[in-house]
Amino acid sequence: MTTSPRLSCFKAYDIRGRVPDELNPTIAYRLGLAYAERFAPQRVALGCDIRHSSRSLLEALALGLNHGGSAVVDIGYCGTEEVYFAAQQAGYDGGIMITASHNPADYNGMKLVRENAIPISGDTGLRDLEAAVAASTAEPQGTPEIERVDMRPDYVAFLRGYVANRRIDPLRVVVNAGNGTAGLLIEALKPHLPIEFIGIHTEPDPDFPNGIPNPLEPQNRQTTSDAVIAHGADFGVAWDGDFDRCFLFDEQGRFIEGYYIVGLLAEALLRETPGATIIHDPRLTWNTIAMVERAGGRAVQSKTGHAFIKERMRAEDALYGGEMSAHHYFRAFAYCDNGTLPWMLIAALISETGKPLSALVDERMALFPASGEINRRVADIGTTIAAIEQHYAPAAQKIERVDGLSIEYPEWRFNLRASNTEPLIRLNVEARGDTELMQRKTEELLAMIDTTSGVTA
Repeated sequence: MTTSPRLSCFKAYDIRGRVPDELNPTIAYRLGLAYAERFAPQRVALGCDIRHSSRSLLEALALGLNHGGSAVVDIGYCGTEEVYFAAQQAGYDGGIMITASHNPADYNGMKLVRENAIPISGDTGLRDLEAAVAASTAEPQGTPEIERVDMRPDYVAFLRGYVANRRIDPLRVVVNAGNGTAGLLIEALKPHLPIEFIGIHTEPDPDFPNGIPNPLEPQNRQTTSDAVIAHGADFGVAWDGDFDRCFLFDEQGRFIEGYYIVGLLAEALLRETPGATIIHDPRLTWNTIAMVERAGGRAVQSKTGHAFIKERMRAEDALYGGEMSAHHYFRAFAYCDNGTLPWMLIAALISETGKPLSALVDERMALFPASGEINRRVADIGTTIAAIEQHYAPAAQKIERVDGLSIEYPEWRFNLRASNTEPLIRLNVEARGDTELMQRKTEELLAMIDTTSGVTA
């Protein structure tokens, strides 16, 4: 039995690699051909971020789709959610977003969906596409036929409709687009919301003069935090490059871990749809489960990663899903992740409750203190996880392997898992109302990881 050759740019649930050695127009062209042959779409929506390589990759991809028999619509520079929106519309049979999100400037990638924005991941077609691309010798020749459509007005109308029955007061909000494409959507939203937007790095710039947009990195948060304080803003928002993740700061300039936002949004949405199902990931769970159950909902755990969450969302017809990594998924958005609806809902919650964001999350942060995700590079992830399990499992109350290793005790728990996108091991620790215990166990686990890592400084 022979196995298909692997291409390094094909990841667990998307495509991402360094340009041009891992991803280039030839691969993009062959992917377009393979996508057209595998899914037989009549019409595919394409969009891209503002990286230097994005337009050339889009045009090569379009050419491959054309040669495979598909018409192509270019919706321009946009966010991933706008491609998902396009793929939900009548007359579209799929969508592909060209983006490397928060990766370095010399990277690019693609996120692929079928009709109704159904994701294409490893076991739903991505491995087949990889095999077809790896086996292909086709070379791009000719000029693509591309129809250009401005879909942003329709998308803005959808967003406005989502909050039409919610109260939003005249708030002041700091928005940090990180020189990605989020600023384009904010500009389109301005006339339609009673919000004073204070923009930071809102001009798209492929050179990312203010650093690669990844607010999960602590060093990238200070600019937003300082601006919230300086302008007396009600809250702040920062995004990654294709704004499918939404990061929030309270009125004190404090970065709020995505974990606590998941519970907050779940509870708010359950008030409108009692008894609905909420999907969450296994990394940090106790606060989400407690808030969902308190609101009369049903909490269901899914493996980490947007493709897995979306699949579970569809299977359960879930109202909402959230990951601590700041991905938020909505049934009203074809079960897809969206980086705009979360902050709009937060604006509505602040307006409707009369409480600042800090007051909405402080109690939950005290009840379930968490470490946030900590990354370590190790020589052999399997060996490290096995050593941790051997040490902690004997006294454990509960052990799960839904995603990596989750070990639970009455008063604290942790999850240790391999990254799906980088050669890293990721640790999350939480406790019940005991910050000191959480910190002590986090330090204990990190020391053990470092001891078994096999990586020298």
